[in-house]
This record gives sequence, structure tokens and C-alpha cells, in this order.
Amino acid sequence: MANCKKDIADDEFLLIGIDGGATKVSGWTVKAANHGTAFALGNFHATKSYTEIPGYIHNFQPVDLNRQIAEWEAGKIVPTTAELVQSSCYIKAASWCIEQITKRSGTNRVLIGIGMPGIKTRDCRGIAVLKNGPRITNYAVRLENEITLAGIELVQPINQIGSDAYYCGIGEEYAGEGSFRNVRNSYYLGGGTGAADALKLDGKVIPLDETKGWFVKTWEMKCPDGYSVEKYVSSSGIQSIYGELIGKSPEELTRNGIFPPQIRRRALDGEKAAVITMQKVAHFLALLFYERITSIYAGWQGIFDFVNPDRPRPQTENNYKKALFDNLVIGQRLGELLCEAQGDEVLWLPFVNELTQLIINSSVLDEVAKEHYCPQKHLNLARIQISPLREAPALGAAIDAYLTWKERKLCLNQM
Repeated sequence: MANCKKDIADDEFLLIGIDGGATKVSGWTVKAANHGTAFALGNFHATKSYTEIPGYIHNFQPVDLNRQIAEWEAGKIVPTTAELVQSSCYIKAASWCIEQITKRSGTNRVLIGIGMPGIKTRDCRGIAVLKNGPRITNYAVRLENEITLAGIELVQPINQIGSDAYYCGIGEEYAGEGSFRNVRNSYYLGGGTGAADALKLDGKVIPLDETKGWFVKTWEMKCPDGYSVEKYVSSSGIQSIYGELIGKSPEELTRNGIFPPQIRRRALDGEKAAVITMQKVAHFLALLFYERITSIYAGWQGIFDFVNPDRPRPQTENNYKKALFDNLVIGQRLGELLCEAQGDEVLWLPFVNELTQLIINSSVLDEVAKEHYCPQKHLNLARIQISPLREAPALGAAIDAYLTWKERKLCLNQM
């Protein structure tokens, strides 16, 4: 992709990555270096909460997930009136971010990449199934129309609405300080509003659609208490666990500025509910990492049940058996929490100690694997890495758009 005859100079268009989450949209400019082999966040960014957009439905209830999936599989998605109203807020929030970035930069010619949660439409330019929001089957078209009306020129149409989790992996692979760089096998867990899983295997970032026969996403796995594992490793989930113990809603905790870092500090002060919360996070984070280590090395071991009891049982065979992770990466707000917690007795040490015990006492890991992760029966802490890329999804979205543009340009130049 670096062999194109001519590159467009950085000042001729803005490369923008959009990360559309459950509550807000974040947009960042991204700079390409070394002919598109390394990337970094640029100087301009903007964030917009959906609640700030007029018309936002505060008590919006997503369509039943089973109905969403059935309509998607049948190819007959019929958004409700409420979804159409709410989706307008999602589009306008993304458009606002792009408009603000172009105004601040003084450049109105843009190349845009977008990452969003949910199952995408068949053309990958819309959202067909979304657990915590409205379905937006024509997302790309509507956003293109919005920003065009604002006088912004697109270098090329939006190629796709990509997976936010996959884009975390792309960001970690191509960013100069990414944790996937210079390793062969890696697992990434990002914990924000939800949990994002990304894999690099045999030197390649793997779309999880290619591994669904044997790899189970974090949100799909269920803990003994009935909650998804995602609840214990995502920032919003940790907040809700604590809220349940003290009888307060996540909304009330948010208003009072109580998030996982504050909960951890309360645990350090000995508050019982906070201590219990951190204990649960440490336990399920260790168990999740152990599941990842054993599934890649020896196949699915049934450590967790499934949120959907009808989910097909994962295959015990995969093409990467006996693979060992060079590192296990923790990113986004969960990464920030673990970074603050390093060495403490309420989260870090319980997590490290439990993961160590799971590995050295494992009946499915052989001595080669145990020595890789726990030399002399002590966890090699170099295997656990905290990602510094807080905006990995936006970074990955921009990188994907850039590489697609470069590839198309190369093809045109060779014609």
C-alpha cells in the first residue's frame, strides 16, 4: 500500500476517526507517517453526547433483541418510530463532531472512518442489530448527507461502519505506541461502556467473525450469578455492580462523580461495598484471561456458560492451538483503572495472584505454557500490558479508512 505513485499531502485533507459509543460520539484527527505504516492522534478532536441533541429520547427502550435478530436474518428490518427519532440524534452527534473538527482545523476536505457497536447491514454501511440503541440501517448515507449539507467535502464515501472492537485491534497494531506492534500473538480487552475483544494471531489482527466458531466474545459469556462477564470488566458495568450493593442507580452515581476509579479509592479506604466490587472485578478479569489463554492453547474448556443458552457450543479445534500470547492487553477505561491500581491490594494483587494460581494449577496447560506465563511459578508481569491508546477505536477507524483509500488509489494508478 506504500507503493502508490503519489500520496496526497497531509494538508490536503483531514483524516478523521469516529468512535460511536452507547452514550456519545468521539471524533479525532489522525496523522499518517512512514507511508501509512504508523499512525498517531492529531491535534483536533470533538465529543458530543447524544443527550445534548434536541429530540433525544431519554427513556428510549431498544427493540427486543430476539426481534432485531429475526428481522435482520429475514432481511426485513423495520425500524420503529422511536428508533427513527433516536437515530437522528446519533447521526447529528457524529455530524456535529466532524463539523467542529473541520472548523477548528480550517480544512473542510475529509476522509472519514467510523466504528460502532452492533451487527452491521449486509453492505456494512448501516447498523442492523444494536443491543443498547436504535437500529440505523442507512447510517452512512444519512451522515454523508448531513456533512455535505454543512459544506464538507468527502475524499471518498464512507467505506463501512466497522466494528469498534476490531478497530481497537487495528489501532493497537498501527499506532506508534500500540501494544500489538512487534508481537505475534496478542489478546486485547477494552472496557468502556461495554467490553471490546480483539485478537492478533500469527502476526495478523483477526476479525472476530472469522473466529466465532471457537472464540466466544466477552459479552456472550455468563458468570454464575447470571450476569455477563462484560459487566465485571467494563467501566459502566463495574459502576452498576457497586450501585447495586449500595442501593444507588448508575445515573445517580454518575451525577455524583462516582466511577470505577473512585470506587477503587473507596475500597482502599476499607468501604465494604467497594471492596466487594473490586474483588469481583479481580476474580472475573483473572478468569477471563485464563479462559483466553486456555482456549487458544487447548480449545474451549467450558469455563463460562452462555448468556444465550441456545448459542452453539464452540468448537474445540482451532487453527492456532498451542499458540501462546506474547501479551494480554487491557485498554480504555478498564486499562486506566488497572494502571492506577498497579501494586495495590484491592484490585491489582488479587487479579495477579488469582491468574497466577489458575495458570500454575491448570490441567490443560503443559509445562511449556506454564513457564511462558509463569516462570518459576510467578506471573511474568511483562505479559500484562496497559494500553496507552485511550482512543483506540477512533484511531483504528481512521486507519481502516486510510488504508482502504490507499488501496483504491493504488489500483487506479495501476490501471
